[in-house]
Amino acid sequence: MTRPKNFSPTAEETSRPDPQAGGLLRHPGLMAFLMARTSSSFSSCVQAVAVGWQIYALTHSTRSLALVGLAQFFPMICLTMLAGHAADHMNRRRIAMTCQGIEAGSALLMAMAAFGGWTTPGMIYAMVMVFGTARAFEMPCQQTFLPSIVPPHMFPRAAAVSSSLFQAAAVTGPSVGGLLYGAGAGLCYMICALGFALAMLGTFLLPLRNIARPRQPMSLSLSMFMDVWHFMRKRPDMLGAISLDLFAVLLGGATAMLPVYASDILHAGPMGLGLLRAAPAMGAVACAVFFVWKPLNHRAGPSMFAAVATFGVATIVFALSTSMPLSIVALAVLGAADVVSVVVRGALVQLRTPDSMRGRVSAVNMLFIGSSNQLGEFESGMLASAIGPVEAVALGGVGTIAVTLLWMAMFPSLRRLDRLDDIRAE
Repeated sequence: MTRPKNFSPTAEETSRPDPQAGGLLRHPGLMAFLMARTSSSFSSCVQAVAVGWQIYALTHSTRSLALVGLAQFFPMICLTMLAGHAADHMNRRRIAMTCQGIEAGSALLMAMAAFGGWTTPGMIYAMVMVFGTARAFEMPCQQTFLPSIVPPHMFPRAAAVSSSLFQAAAVTGPSVGGLLYGAGAGLCYMICALGFALAMLGTFLLPLRNIARPRQPMSLSLSMFMDVWHFMRKRPDMLGAISLDLFAVLLGGATAMLPVYASDILHAGPMGLGLLRAAPAMGAVACAVFFVWKPLNHRAGPSMFAAVATFGVATIVFALSTSMPLSIVALAVLGAADVVSVVVRGALVQLRTPDSMRGRVSAVNMLFIGSSNQLGEFESGMLASAIGPVEAVALGGVGTIAVTLLWMAMFPSLRRLDRLDDIRAE
């Protein structure tokens, strides 16, 4: 398959083989990318277990769990466009490595505090804010790497490989985090620091060439927002996919309540919390591996809507469950459904965006993802404090189904989307 005329091989590419399905994992650039992304994912999941359990152990408050999500979201919402601007006009590798170094340093500091016994809720909120700031700059850069490593027609399969390993780390991370937390939060944070350091090494090994980009002042301006808005408004299928994920996970996100379920409803303890956090990733791995074998290249839009509706149903089942096995199955189905949305949205954002705007559009995409996760945690925590955790999670699942039906009517081009391997930058 020939590349589109506006595809520039100098846009952070190097000479590389054109891998087929069986050779993707032998691609050196992809291997470095997977090392960085998987290590970062694993560390983030271990850290999430440590932070969630530690803050709940210190406060026994669902409001505190909500504030953790808000603390991570606040720097992201403030810095998203600045981070996207930096990704489009500065050295992406250098930005990502700097952020991963900050993440490693903050985890190391939290390990020292845990070992010393002087951790406070305020320290946890501050660490989460630092982590959120670093991720705000790291993720738009990291999102641009994969389309610079593999050719466009291989992107759906490569994205599925990346997602499967990402989710595999998300399976082992919470389980390991729950196990390690039994030996103390300090050990969890030490493992996180090591993982972020490995991510930094993987980013360093990426075969990217520095390219000359126009240097522009690092300041927010209305034009930065308007450029991205005009670009996405002309692509309703992309806007629909991103916003559907935002509202679905915002309403249906139950992860903030997992410490409450593990402690007070399922009575499963820290190890149970690790299993609950790992369950969505278990389903996601199974779904992502299936897409490696059989890429989602037909009826992509209808599949995405069906998957998001399934996400809502699984959320309701989890909310009402008092059985640990049923809760794990519901969360696994939820995770599998989410992968479909990830694959469709990733292909639309990365392949339909020219390299000159990929950083800013990726930043908006990551803002929507982060908004759905962090604001979803805040919304669930605050609503749970008002009406109870079971009612809050169940209501979120109902809202997810309602949003899916509404988006099907609002974005007919997304509903009609068929093939992902024909997407081209415009």
